[in-house]
Amino acid sequence: MNDLQGRTVLVTGAGRGIGRAEALHLASLGANVVVNDPGVAVDGRGGDASVAEAVAAEIRDRGGRAVADTGSVADWDAAERMVALAVAEFGDLHAVVNNAATEANKGLERLTEAEFDGVVAVKLKGAFAVSRWAAAHWRRRRDAGDRAGRAIVNTASGSGLYNPLPTQSNYASANAAVAAMTTVHALELGRLGVRVNCVVPSMVRTRLTLGVPGMDDAPDGPDPKDPAVVAPLVSYLAGPDCAFTGQVLSVRGGAVTPVRGWELGEGIEPEGTAWTQAELAARLGALPLQDPFDRLAASLGAALGTKGRQDIEAMISAQLD
Repeated sequence: MNDLQGRTVLVTGAGRGIGRAEALHLASLGANVVVNDPGVAVDGRGGDASVAEAVAAEIRDRGGRAVADTGSVADWDAAERMVALAVAEFGDLHAVVNNAATEANKGLERLTEAEFDGVVAVKLKGAFAVSRWAAAHWRRRRDAGDRAGRAIVNTASGSGLYNPLPTQSNYASANAAVAAMTTVHALELGRLGVRVNCVVPSMVRTRLTLGVPGMDDAPDGPDPKDPAVVAPLVSYLAGPDCAFTGQVLSVRGGAVTPVRGWELGEGIEPEGTAWTQAELAARLGALPLQDPFDRLAASLGAALGTKGRQDIEAMISAQLD
């Protein structure tokens, strides 16, 4: 039986890549889908209303129910309107999948204010704005006696969680914030019967990963980098049978792995009431501190093959200089 039959799901950034694959998969399981996408370029410029409508039409052609929305998630009023559209078109809203993202990759000293603000606005403010208006709707439903299970599925990136990438001050920071916001909203919205979880796609072939070594070529057989690999997990998290909340889950090929995030490591304490600078200098060096170059090398090595610290430093220099 289709466990999403009759549920309405709003998917942002659903015109291409991961969002499109999620929208199609959700619809195949019986969900009504609001396909949100303004059709902008990777860096957020421009717009093409036909991008969202093409996915909605594809769903309808397959016998599903879908409507297109072209609002920007970074626009507060547009976020409210897309939630209202779901309710007006299908009678209710049961889940939100916050997938929308843009990129503008440059080194810190070259990144402009507009390039920083634009990426953060779509990824972080956009996820907040859509979730906020969905939560307001769900609170009204709860107050009217409706106890139906609801869900928010956020989307973050390994760049920001376990392998922040050079040139991505904006993108990495926004994605780390989305993961943190997932925990906050899971704690807040449980009282409304809303589960909030986060997926972290890794090594998936999209417009944002074009040109990354090892990403451009598709195999003849099953493709572990196809955007569709993320969709089954999202459909479970958006469905009524998901048993948990507040989780951040990495998806790489067929592997699903919980991401633990920032945790306290081994620490030191002063012998007296306060540290002196000399005492701190002597003691901090003994702590098992993680080197960011080594951590990134290990992460990229697992994905792209053997990479050492010197390789990573050379790659960063080539990108930035």
